Amino acid sequence: PNGAPCSKATMRFKSRMAAEHVQLLHNVIVPISRLTGGGSGPENGKSSIGSGTTIYLDLEVLRISSRGGAGRAAEDRCVSQLGGGSSEQGAEGIACFSELIAANGIFLEHKIESIADNVIVFDIDLVQLRTALAATLQSLGGSGGAGDGANSAPLHNSGADARNSSSRRSSSSFHSRSSVLVVMKLAKRGGLPCLCLDTSCANGTLDVHHAVPVKILRAEEWQHHLPPVVNTPDVQLEFQLDRPLRPVIERLKAISPIIYVDGSMAGELVLRIDSEAVSIRTFYDKLIPRAEEEEEQSQSRRADPARCTLKIDSKKLLASLQWQSSMARGTVGSYIICMIENEMMVVHVVLEPEDVGFFTYYIPVHFLSRDMMDF
Repeated sequence: PNGAPCSKATMRFKSRMAAEHVQLLHNVIVPISRLTGGGSGPENGKSSIGSGTTIYLDLEVLRISSRGGAGRAAEDRCVSQLGGGSSEQGAEGIACFSELIAANGIFLEHKIESIADNVIVFDIDLVQLRTALAATLQSLGGSGGAGDGANSAPLHNSGADARNSSSRRSSSSFHSRSSVLVVMKLAKRGGLPCLCLDTSCANGTLDVHHAVPVKILRAEEWQHHLPPVVNTPDVQLEFQLDRPLRPVIERLKAISPIIYVDGSMAGELVLRIDSEAVSIRTFYDKLIPRAEEEEEQSQSRRADPARCTLKIDSKKLLASLQWQSSMARGTVGSYIICMIENEMMVVHVVLEPEDVGFFTYYIPVHFLSRDMMDF
């Protein structure tokens, strides 16, 4: 039945991970978990499993589907008593979808069995999983790691997240990683299905266990957690990693709740706010236009490059760029801003190495009439 605990006779998942795999999964989950909130556990008499994140596993991939602010209602009911994690303000309505290669990607090796063609789907509190991964990394770092590696510097060094991320050890700083084994598996703890992280050392000096409660779903329920279907973007622009949007958005958010984004396939993007007190423009140029082959042919026939203007809540835009402060250098390969007029902004982030996977934010926008557009 729907939500029934996993049975050993019908469902199994077990994987082995090296330190760098744990670090990569943690890097991806940190910014996404800030969208969803959650963090309360069964030990408090509460559960935040249904806080907006569903995970899909099969023989090839691990997928994460999250909805911004989904955990806020439950969290608001208990955060004062329980001190649960908080979701990013203004994240409601944002969807985030991530896909990571499982075989020879996020796992050294893994085995998965289920009666649904070896597919397993479950709800999980991403804040609890983030906490378990962070504790696992801390235990690995404490097993003989040297000082912080150069690769631990964030993409943009500002804010509390960046200061926290700078203290995390890079995967290269773990000592004797071949002697440390991290096992991620589905198992029952106290009669409840859990995603477990077990860390052990060959010489027996390290033995750490974490269990995060999950709710097992039917495999066909995954269709309700697929990424949004959007129209072909009017404008797609690739940014260099040394030109982050987050610090600019953070400053603009303090001035205005609304940001207008003007993009052009000429490789230009403008962030602007207009109010009675102030009018501000921030210009980005020499960006890389991205388009499918058919779109490129259409663009070549145009006299002027395609343009698009979006009206976005500044809080939502900032919430979708938190990864720029929390992810380490070397983790992200590139990111692309896709603009669909009066529909959505999409932020697509490709991980490094490129064949490991990606994550994508889908940000709702306000309707904007033609006479309100700058272009």
